[in-house]
Amino acid sequence: MYEEARSAAVPGAVLWRAGAPGGGAGGMVLPDGCMDLLWADGRLLVAGTDTRPHPAGEVPGGAFAGIRFAPGTAPALLGVPAHVLRDRRVDLAELWPAREVRRLAGLVGSYGDPCAGLEALAARRAAGAGPPDPLAAEVAARIRAGEAVAAIAAAVGLGERQLHRRSLDAFGYGPRTLGRVLRLRRALALARSGTGYAEVAHATGYADQAHLAREVRALAGTTLTAYTAASGPDSEAANSETPQPSGSRTTA
Repeated sequence: MYEEARSAAVPGAVLWRAGAPGGGAGGMVLPDGCMDLLWADGRLLVAGTDTRPHPAGEVPGGAFAGIRFAPGTAPALLGVPAHVLRDRRVDLAELWPAREVRRLAGLVGSYGDPCAGLEALAARRAAGAGPPDPLAAEVAARIRAGEAVAAIAAAVGLGERQLHRRSLDAFGYGPRTLGRVLRLRRALALARSGTGYAEVAHATGYADQAHLAREVRALAGTTLTAYTAASGPDSEAANSETPQPSGSRTTA
C-alpha cells in the first residue's frame, strides 16, 4: 500500500504513507533527487538524496509515513548540507539534540495521522529556518528544462565550480548528477505508462535507447523491461502520481 498527497503547509512537499517493505528480493528505493523526513514505528529519521538504488528494507519498520521535500529545500529545514546525507538514512537525533528529537517524536505521535504530525513539524521548522536558497529552485527548474550546466552557471551568475559546490550543499550532488536523476525519473514514468522505449529515449533527451538502458542500469540497478514488468497497472508504483520517495518502496 502506498498513498500520497501534496502538502498544503510546506510548499513543494509531498506527504506519503506506505506499508512495510516486505521481504521480496526485488524491492528497491530509486534515486529521485529528494530528501525525506520519515516516521517509522515511533522513530524520526532522514533519508538523504540517492545516487544508486537502495534495498527497501534498509529502514526497518512495520509502517511508514513521510514528508518528501522538493529538491534543494530540505537543507534549510534540517540545518545540514545535503551532501552530508547523500546515500544515507540516519536517525534525526544524529543531526539534532536527542532530547529535542524525543519531544518531536512525541509530538508527531500525538497526531492521529503521523503525516499530519510530520507536516506540522516541517511547517514549524520552515517558519523558523527561513526560506530555502532561491538559487536551488532556479537551478532545479533549469535542469528540468534541459539546459546545459555551463548555460545554467552563466544564467545564475556563477562559475561552474561554484555552481557545483552550491549544488552539493542544496541537492547532495552536482547539477549533472541531479540532471541524470530527474531525467531518469521522467523516463521511468513514461515507460511505466506504456510508451515504447525508443520513444521514451527520444522524448527525454537520451542519445538513443542504448543510452537510456545504460542509465537505467547505472541509477536504478535494473533494466527497463524488469522495471515496467514490476510496475504494471496494479502495482504501487503505477498508481502513485509522482515518483516513490526516498523512504518508501519502489519495486524494480
